[in-house]
Amino acid sequence: MAFGVGLGIANFPFENGDGFWRWVGMCEEGNVDSIWQSDRLVSRDPNLECLSVMAALAGGTKRLKFGMNVASAGLRDPLLLAKQCATIDLLSNGRLLPAFAVGSAIGPDWVSTGRPTRRRGIRTNEALELIARLWREDNVCFKGEFFHYQDVSISPKPVNPDIPLWIGGSAPAAIERTAKYGTGWQAGIETPAQVAPVIAGIKRALVKHGRSIDFDHYGAGFGFRFGSWEDDPAARNVKALSRRVKDDPRGYLAVGSADDILVRIREFIAAGVHKFILRPIAADTEDVLTQTKLLIDEVIPQVEAMNHTSDAA
Repeated sequence: MAFGVGLGIANFPFENGDGFWRWVGMCEEGNVDSIWQSDRLVSRDPNLECLSVMAALAGGTKRLKFGMNVASAGLRDPLLLAKQCATIDLLSNGRLLPAFAVGSAIGPDWVSTGRPTRRRGIRTNEALELIARLWREDNVCFKGEFFHYQDVSISPKPVNPDIPLWIGGSAPAAIERTAKYGTGWQAGIETPAQVAPVIAGIKRALVKHGRSIDFDHYGAGFGFRFGSWEDDPAARNVKALSRRVKDDPRGYLAVGSADDILVRIREFIAAGVHKFILRPIAADTEDVLTQTKLLIDEVIPQVEAMNHTSDAA
């Protein structure tokens, strides 16, 4: 499938764990491709820890793929992270979609814990190299600025010998990082116009490194809501985004009908995106379930139809 639609959550929008599992069950029974959990450790808002969610989904689902959108490799130990991912991949029969980035220097995870942000990109690059090698090699030796490994191995390895390594970020260093280490790229909070030059830059950098990324391994995400911009959840999202972006925050969301959501999807496709992580803009558990059901019924079938059209061509 060239085009795929997954669902993601950042803040925990459910009243309890039962609501979360009702939502997961709906995604499992529907034709949702994957579930993605954002990574935030320090927060007054409720947020789940992404690796713990991956482990739970490994045991709580049979079909769905799942990933982190995106885990900060700069904040975590690469040996532990590689071992966690390999374990989850094994227990889920190869359904894990690991995705990593540096993490925002102004984010609370760094600031609140007093961690140095200087050269965090180098630290992340070393971590990504170690993770990729630990998944594939039986004996890893490495001497870097931040990590020194001598005769390190993990077992069992991931089920998938070509386990994906998705990279996030859009700065020049992130483009270079994706071209050097990644098997896919996932956008953050960006518009189609902002995503297009990043994808083009990655493709140019891949040539320099003598590597390739599958044409359909470029992803993007946005919040969606069936309803009106005046709906309270949509209005709150616009207000929150207005503090983070300089242009019209509505350009980062899709609110209205199925056609409005599909227009945004097609704009991203024109920019080179094939994989989507859509986030329900909702007030509570029942609202999340309603929004998800509408997406499953009215949007995903039309995206699937695009695949059939592409296959026929």
